[in-house]
Amino acid sequence: MRAGKVSWLALFIALSVAGGMIKVPAPVSSVALDSFPALIGAVLLGPAAGALIGAFGHIVSALFGGFPMGPLHGIVAAEMAAVMWVFGRMYRSGWKWLALPVFVFLNGIVLPAPFIPFMGMAFYVSSVPAIGVAALINGAAAYILLPRLVPLFKKRYGRFYA
Repeated sequence: MRAGKVSWLALFIALSVAGGMIKVPAPVSSVALDSFPALIGAVLLGPAAGALIGAFGHIVSALFGGFPMGPLHGIVAAEMAAVMWVFGRMYRSGWKWLALPVFVFLNGIVLPAPFIPFMGMAFYVSSVPAIGVAALINGAAAYILLPRLVPLFKKRYGRFYA
């Protein structure tokens, strides 16, 4: 990996950490605005970079919230990485308008579902609205910025956008 791409990756991780400090009121304190830098990174730097940014952003957001679910945050980080990868692949493949609803559905509805056996249906039902709102805010922020950033990034750093 080139030094320039590593620098961009570090920048998006830092933005994700900053977004992790902006919490959305939820039953779990790790729900935050840490995903939109990962969504942007998944498009500009590639799906794998977006996956890394998303996983790291969630871990740091959980750290700021006091790790309310303990080691289960590792599962959430892996899920976030997978969702960011899917979003990056869809957006870069030309499925731009479907990528956002898929992201919101996966992040808001599907990702909390594996925790039903651990934490119960009440946790799932109470957390889905807040996680869904956070996913919508993160996705909307990315969708506002991406059409403006992609042409600039391609023009200046086309070698990264591959």
